Amino acid sequence: MSTFGQATRKRMEQLRKQGQNVPAIMAEVMEGATIAAVERATELTPPNGSAIFGTGTRTGDLAQHWELDSITKPVVSGGNVRTSLANNMQYASYVNDGHRMDEHFVPGLIVNGGVLEKVDPSLGGITVGTKTPYVQGKYMKQAGIGRYKNVVRLELDKRVKENFK
Repeated sequence: MSTFGQATRKRMEQLRKQGQNVPAIMAEVMEGATIAAVERATELTPPNGSAIFGTGTRTGDLAQHWELDSITKPVVSGGNVRTSLANNMQYASYVNDGHRMDEHFVPGLIVNGGVLEKVDPSLGGITVGTKTPYVQGKYMKQAGIGRYKNVVRLELDKRVKENFK
């Protein structure tokens, strides 16, 4: 089985032999694929579908930053075309890859009726990390990259087949 890069190069060579404008085609395909990757990463980023909720605990900023920080419009320089799937939130890598959870006290965070709430720190707090020593990652970046590769493969295959007709 060929790798993504080998398959992509093969399709680009086929398009080149058919007399197609490969950089323009790649720019179109990459833009659509990057948009699909951003959508997939956003779908999997908390708080989407998350069971944890409460006053001031989930903002949705992490999910929103996939669209804000990614470069979906292709940048063409020379024969290269580039896009970027990115999230510049400080804690994005911890949510994506997972992280260790040490037991520690968090002032100003309480459980009120089964819901986490932020309150004035003088009202107390809770100790976290007592039940979960490691928080599993959500791997939303990898899922976005997988979606990107699938869209590129499908689109390039479609373009090659269109030119054989």
